[in-house]
Amino acid sequence: MKQVHILNGDSLKGQLHGLIEAELIIARECLIDGNVQGNSLTEFYRNRANFIAEYDGFNAEDYYLKTVPEIEKIIALPFDREVICWFEDDLFCQANFWFVIHLLANYTAVDNIYLVRPNEGNEYSFAAMSEQELIDALKNRQKLSGEHKKLLVQLWSLYQKQDYQQMHIIAGKLNNVMPFLVPAIEAQERRTLDESGLGYPERQLLAIMKDLDSTDFPTVFRAFSAQEGVYSFGDLQIKQMFDQLIKRL
Repeated sequence: MKQVHILNGDSLKGQLHGLIEAELIIARECLIDGNVQGNSLTEFYRNRANFIAEYDGFNAEDYYLKTVPEIEKIIALPFDREVICWFEDDLFCQANFWFVIHLLANYTAVDNIYLVRPNEGNEYSFAAMSEQELIDALKNRQKLSGEHKKLLVQLWSLYQKQDYQQMHIIAGKLNNVMPFLVPAIEAQERRTLDESGLGYPERQLLAIMKDLDSTDFPTVFRAFSAQEGVYSFGDLQIKQMFDQLIKRL
């Protein structure tokens, strides 16, 4: 059975170069940010493209050229493929993983699906792993049973609806085999805005800026990333929060 690897980003693709002889698909998304709604893929693509265009230096065409083709590769997978998903335990990766499982379950007949996770100590970063550690992680991949898939596939639509109560129920049922789900869902739930219009990440970022007495973005970015690894926000997401907070100071 031919293998297809769905990777969490282009960086991992570079790490796996020469280690894996198989088709590689990149989940080139950031579904912890922006509009994730859409009753069809066409509507979803449009919403995501319009959101991406809000970032300086990006436009809607970028999304259609770089991200959509990878999604289309996933939904075109034939049934006789062994699909191996590489995703970390953080919220950034998990939101993308839930979407990938949604695609596989609703658009393909693929049955053999596996999850590769980072090793202990690198839960939020494949990037910190050596070649041998990546090979070992692949060998230790977790096969998703029918019950696993039945539960996991619900997470994406619940995430879209921000139904965290139901997400926790599902995570609880999977906790013995996927203990990383609960922390990821809790991290998402903490993003709910308070009366001041800030979520937990924004409040922590503001606290870091005050503790360090610094508005130097690289300095603040490094501190936030080290402290709040469960989010694994990229520099674009943190810079957006940072710029909004600067206006409050």
